[in-house]
Amino acid sequence: MSLKLAFLLALLAASAGIGLGYLLRLIIALGKKGSMELDIKQMELKAHEDAQDIVSKAETRAGEIIKKAEDIINEREDRAKKNEDRLIKKEEFLDNRQVEIDKEVEYVKNKVAEIKTIRDKADELIQKKNEELAKVAGLSPKEAREELLNIVEKQSEEDILIRLQKLETQSEEKIEEKARHILATTIQRLASSVAGEVMATSVPLASDELKGKIIGKEGRNIKSFERATGVEVIVDDTPGSITLSSFDPVRRAVAKLALENLISDGRIQPAKIEEFVENAHAEINKIIKEKGEESAFECGVYNLDPKLLAILGRLHFRTSYGQNVLAHSIEMTHLAGMLAEELGANVATAKAGALLHDIGKALDHEVSGTHVEIGRRILQKFNVSEDIIKAMQAHHGEYPYETIESIIVQTADAISGGRPGARRDTVEHYLKRLEDLEAIALSFPGVEKAYALQAGREIRVLVTPEKVTDLEAKNMARDIAIRIEKDLKYPGEIKVNVIREARAIEFAR
Repeated sequence: MSLKLAFLLALLAASAGIGLGYLLRLIIALGKKGSMELDIKQMELKAHEDAQDIVSKAETRAGEIIKKAEDIINEREDRAKKNEDRLIKKEEFLDNRQVEIDKEVEYVKNKVAEIKTIRDKADELIQKKNEELAKVAGLSPKEAREELLNIVEKQSEEDILIRLQKLETQSEEKIEEKARHILATTIQRLASSVAGEVMATSVPLASDELKGKIIGKEGRNIKSFERATGVEVIVDDTPGSITLSSFDPVRRAVAKLALENLISDGRIQPAKIEEFVENAHAEINKIIKEKGEESAFECGVYNLDPKLLAILGRLHFRTSYGQNVLAHSIEMTHLAGMLAEELGANVATAKAGALLHDIGKALDHEVSGTHVEIGRRILQKFNVSEDIIKAMQAHHGEYPYETIESIIVQTADAISGGRPGARRDTVEHYLKRLEDLEAIALSFPGVEKAYALQAGREIRVLVTPEKVTDLEAKNMARDIAIRIEKDLKYPGEIKVNVIREARAIEFAR
């Protein structure tokens, strides 16, 4: 009995434990559920805050993108408006050009009609004269025609000459007026004064005591300097300076810079001389490169090989008739660009041809041939456009004018080289030009005397009136001009003035 009671009590205790455990587990589960709901609420709040932050950032970014887009649209609209204005101006310019062309065409048509009328009247007159001669003289038609032509030729020679001179004068006036307008516009736009410069070969000294240091013991310093630079150093009695002599302007520039740096340093000895000469070489090469790049950038000529620009920069140290060749080329480039714009030619080709027209002078003392031929070979080596080569090769008449750009380059060269103060020349060269001009004029038959004036800018030719007629004098002036263009090289133009004067003298006694 006691065993059953004990078993029953144990069963009751186990049941109570199980129920208590279940109750505790239920309480714990309810607690965890409340904690999870709280976490979920917090996560929802955080997600909501993050979403609001993302939306705010997106709105800000969208505003920035919209502003940039509006700026780009405004810029494109401004650019489109400018292009539209440019096109309108271009159309107006073309319309004006068309009007001028139409006027010239109408003028030519009128002249053709006038010539045709004159020719018809001449034919009618010849026919009438032919018939009269055949009736009166009993001549054959052939004989009558020849006789009539001789009479008409003699009677009309003066009229033909007057009409020819009138037409030539009118044409020349029109052409000269147009040319003056174009050249004046071009020169006015350039409006720069470029003084000719001469490369200095004299190095100033603070005192004559430096001459001894430069020479050195037994002449070691000066010999080392001459050997390193390739120039001749002349130390004479001239106070406060020494002279550097060399055919190469680049070498002369290197030597001058090295010597000035040596004098500033004070340590003049063979080892330092070699060091300073090397530094001067590097500095001059840097200057050459910079000058080539600066000139191309200033002139708006791009896409040139860097080595070609370095060769171009050497012209900074080269002069021609006292005019710096690189400055001359830059001035020519501006002139050629303006002329090309006025004439409707290729501006880029004209500019490049003008800038590179004298590039052969950078090497012409080292390579055989004229500077034009050397320049052609240099440009071909660096694969420069054939149009640019054609534009530069004809500026001295060695090659034909194949394009309008070649004529523009030659014209710009004449303007830059022939303007007052651009170049200096020797007395011997002027005298040689005068002699050559007079010799060409005197070589024509019927010329009595010839005088070259204005330093070779004008030639006056006196002809014998008994041997040369007015018409022949006109033709002689043209022939002399053609001969001068063919045989002589000169900047600018030369005026040919043929004078025919007949005087009849008699004495009343």
